[in-house]
Amino acid sequence: MNLQQVFSKQSIIPDLESTEKEELFEEMLQVIVNVQSDINREEALSALSEREAKMTTGIIPSVAVPHCRIDTVRGVAGAIGISKRGIEYDSLDGKPVHFVFMLICNSLEDALHLEVLKDISLKLENPLFLQSLSECKTRDDVYDLLGKSFY
Repeated sequence: MNLQQVFSKQSIIPDLESTEKEELFEEMLQVIVNVQSDINREEALSALSEREAKMTTGIIPSVAVPHCRIDTVRGVAGAIGISKRGIEYDSLDGKPVHFVFMLICNSLEDALHLEVLKDISLKLENPLFLQSLSECKTRDDVYDLLGKSFY
């Protein structure tokens, strides 16, 4: 899957304002709702928090991939956020995260949800991708980077 289909330019935040996880969820969810207005914001926030309570999604150093499944989203919607300062996230390594890939998928789209998570993982496995992402200054830079192959 082309990740540019999941992350639109409008859902990319090249300079996050948030410093804590709860703020982050609010900030990133807002850009997703701006793109797909049918999403029930409260349902999505609750589902993200519930998923996070099971186990942190900050499992890769400097990266978090909060995700959930709800009924009010069409297919899958996502947002990407970059924080120069870092966000306290309760990640496995105990360090702040700087790159966040948020996904909200329809409850009936298990295969799509897993496919997108796999595609994000493949990009993140390549250190060149994160290095390039850290150098992005604009939404366009991030969006263009998503379209490049790192395999």
